[in-house]
Amino acid sequence: PEDKELGIFVQHDTFLDKDLTPVADIPADQLPLNQNWSWDKILRSPYIKQGDVMQGIWYFIDKFPEDVKKRNFEFYEPLTVHESSLSPSVHAIIAADLHKEDKAVEMYSRTARLDLDNYNNDTNDGLHITSMTGSWLAIVQGFAGMRVIDDELQFSPFVPKDWKGYNFRINFRDRLLEVTVNKEGSSIKLLKGDDLTIKLNGESLTLTTEK
Repeated sequence: PEDKELGIFVQHDTFLDKDLTPVADIPADQLPLNQNWSWDKILRSPYIKQGDVMQGIWYFIDKFPEDVKKRNFEFYEPLTVHESSLSPSVHAIIAADLHKEDKAVEMYSRTARLDLDNYNNDTNDGLHITSMTGSWLAIVQGFAGMRVIDDELQFSPFVPKDWKGYNFRINFRDRLLEVTVNKEGSSIKLLKGDDLTIKLNGESLTLTTEK
């Protein structure tokens, strides 16, 4: 469902009837909500454990116009408490896609350090493997902008202003690629497998193991 006036997809059919006070206005000593509020109070509130609408957009991120992604992100992220280990990485990817660098880095830091900094006061329950996976996704799909569009592998990387760079490897259709991004630019090497044509910042490149 879509609210035409706000231009957003509606979380559920009574969501807009709630008191849409942002998470930033909740006193810090009441967070995380799931350890401080009763469940009936949480369920009457507008606060979102993980970005359900955002995750739906992430699955089809290249199918939505930028203004649609922007409106939904700016509406829902302030109402999201990120008390799910699935949540920050998805928000990091969409923030990077929208060129919201500071928010992307903030959400990356949250997914990468969820257990180290015990953001949700639950590390003693065990490690959050989805958040660890999310750290990788935030780099690869977020800052490096990896997509498969029209059956073609594409990258649109950038380096956050306070970073020196990053690098990673991926397996893609029986090829092993190494991606390095720094302040000087981007390098993509085909380490193993058949030649592969990709797009880097919109330019078609053919990768070979020799070059």
